[in-house]
Amino acid sequence: MAITPDSKNWTWVVEKPCPECGFDPSEVEFERIPDRVRANAARWPVVLARPDVAARPDDRTWSALEYGAHVRDVFRIFRTRLDLMLSESDPTFANWDQDETAIAENYRAQDPTTVAADLVAAAEAIAAAFAAVPDSARSRRGLRSDGSAFTVRTLAVYFLHDPVHHLHDVRG
Repeated sequence: MAITPDSKNWTWVVEKPCPECGFDPSEVEFERIPDRVRANAARWPVVLARPDVAARPDDRTWSALEYGAHVRDVFRIFRTRLDLMLSESDPTFANWDQDETAIAENYRAQDPTTVAADLVAAAEAIAAAFAAVPDSARSRRGLRSDGSAFTVRTLAVYFLHDPVHHLHDVRG
C-alpha cells in the first residue's frame, strides 16, 4: 500500500524551529555538521535492527525500514547537490520525488542490514564532503527545481533537518 505523498514545502526549516522534531536551525554551526551527520547515522543501525523494522505503524506512515532507506538516499542526493554547488555556478538540482523513489526502489522489501551499512557509508561521504567545504564556498548558490534558492550553508541546514526529523519519526 502506498503512502500519501508529503507535499509540504519544508524549506522554512532553514529559518525557524521544527515544532515536530525540535530541530532548531539557529543552533546549527556549519563546522559541526559533519559530526551531527555522523552522530545521526550511528543511531540508525539500532533502529534498523528492530524486529518490527518493516512494520508500518499505520496506513499513513512509513516503516522504520522505509525511513532508513529514505535517509540513506537523502545522504546520497544531497552529496550530489553539494558537489554541483561547489563545481558549477548556480546549478539547478534535478527534481527528486522521494515517494516515487520509495515505490520504485521497493524500500519496504530492502534488507535492513544492507540499508544500515549503506546509510552509514553515505553519511560518512556527505559528512566528509561538508568538512571539506572551504569558508569561501559557503555562499555558493544552487536552486531546487521549484526555484527555491540555497547557499551551501542553507542547503546544509535544510539537509540536516531531514535525517534528524526522520530519526524522530522512528523514535530513534
